[in-house]
Amino acid sequence: MPGASPSAGGGISSLTVYFFMDGKLGAVHREVPRTVGVARAALNQLLAGPTSAEASGGPFTTEIPENVLLLGISIANGTATVDLSKEFGSGGGSSSMFGRLAQLTYTLTQFSNVDRVALRLDAQPAFDQPITRDDYRSFSPAILVDRPAWGSAVASPLRITGSSNVFEAEFLVEIDTASGSVLARQQVHATCGSGCWGTFDITVPYHVTREQPGLIKAYNLSAKDGSVEDVRIYQVTLTPAG
Repeated sequence: MPGASPSAGGGISSLTVYFFMDGKLGAVHREVPRTVGVARAALNQLLAGPTSAEASGGPFTTEIPENVLLLGISIANGTATVDLSKEFGSGGGSSSMFGRLAQLTYTLTQFSNVDRVALRLDAQPAFDQPITRDDYRSFSPAILVDRPAWGSAVASPLRITGSSNVFEAEFLVEIDTASGSVLARQQVHATCGSGCWGTFDITVPYHVTREQPGLIKAYNLSAKDGSVEDVRIYQVTLTPAG
């Protein structure tokens, strides 16, 4: 789970929604008019689907059908109770259904006051028990960067958080230019690995003299032959240190 709730300032609330990139979940940055109802805002952004830039740039896709309505949301004692219209449960096979549940759960559990989701469809409970991220880990890449999300503007030093399940809990993160030149590289040691999911929270300094497109690249080196694997690349905007 991300280490902090999305922030609001200057008339804008920044938040994250989760779509699919190459068959696995990816965090995407969104900005909305400033609101205290960030969970509701995030769900509305999720239901709207990827923008044209996200669809072509990730490319990001969604398993959530069109025309799903958010009928209600409340948060209490770590549980977000969400009521969606029945269209959420229509179309696609079991993989698509589990995928959209993963998107919903990851999007809501970005917030520090949400640990689980109780889903209702047209006011009727969809499950006997609330659902959590652990129920949908198969949809996560081996290295999931929650923050910063794809499309974010970032500054040095850059805080990078997320979750992973890789050999010995170790992998690498790079900050690159858009052309792939490495500005910074740091080894990461997550809280767990080799079959269990751990979290990571690192700060990486980098240097640029002007605002420019950039990339965050997370990857693992194979324990067998040292080859690069589990690669995830996120487009961001790099800005100089403040």
